[in-house]
Amino acid sequence: MQSYQQPPNRKSSVDVARPMQAKFRSLQIALMLAAGLLGGCSTIERIIGPPEQTRGNRVDPDILAELVPGTSSRADVTALLGSPTAKGTFDDNTWLYLGSVTRTRVARKQGIVSLDVVKLTFDEGGVLRGIEHLDMEDRLPVSVVARTTPSPGSDASIMQQLFGNVGRFGVGSGGAAKPGSASTK
Repeated sequence: MQSYQQPPNRKSSVDVARPMQAKFRSLQIALMLAAGLLGGCSTIERIIGPPEQTRGNRVDPDILAELVPGTSSRADVTALLGSPTAKGTFDDNTWLYLGSVTRTRVARKQGIVSLDVVKLTFDEGGVLRGIEHLDMEDRLPVSVVARTTPSPGSDASIMQQLFGNVGRFGVGSGGAAKPGSASTK
């Protein structure tokens, strides 16, 4: 009985499958490594990214607890919290302490991470009547109007602005208008 021998230039299916498995395994490892690195980008950004910045007058809750509505005065509030960030536009008896934490986002634009507003109201005698906490959920959207107020002289085109003074001044007059020209009549 004669045994079958494979010709020397033909590869068996096992010999072809092993390099394919090795390539597939290296592709799997590369994809897992890339997924791990990309998944960690947000963590890396928090560690080495721009730091959070505290802005305004953040009120410490422990210090705020020392204020008692009905007994604390404006002087007590100023001694504990300092001067307010803002006062009510039409009501001097409303004090606002505004504080926020921001972080630089895309295109170096600041994004608000957290917002803390403490609103204190006083009666006419300067006695504290109410303490109110406001945060990100309490804010209202503000739409900015894009209109502009027209000003005199802004209707000229670029060409009119460039060539508007051509011929108005004389050569030897030192910048003065020519006698008899339209500007002196």
